[in-house]
Amino acid sequence: MALNPNKNLKLYYSIKEVGKIIGVSESTLRFWETEIPQLKPKTLPGSNIRQYTDKDVELLKTVYTLVKVRGFKLAAARKMLNQNRTGADRSAEILETLISVRDQLKDLKQHLDGLV
Repeated sequence: MALNPNKNLKLYYSIKEVGKIIGVSESTLRFWETEIPQLKPKTLPGSNIRQYTDKDVELLKTVYTLVKVRGFKLAAARKMLNQNRTGADRSAEILETLISVRDQLKDLKQHLDGLV
């Protein structure tokens, strides 16, 4: 039986790891937890150590896209998530793909300019 190299073996992420993944500070993540009711990371009993799942990280990526990239206020992002969660997720995914394609095209253009 072969191992699946694409499988994510990590079940939980710390707030510091999630901050690096998303690109925001830990205090921003804590604030977003108070403002976005769907975001409830697991906390260890008897402590305030947060444990984020992959689902939490995906939700945070969507919130980041709505607030930081598209310029929504946090209240508007919360409303959009409440009304149309799948549409907001899909929109964030499409925007992330477009940004990736743009970066690849920039790299390709630089490479081609270097050949000329």
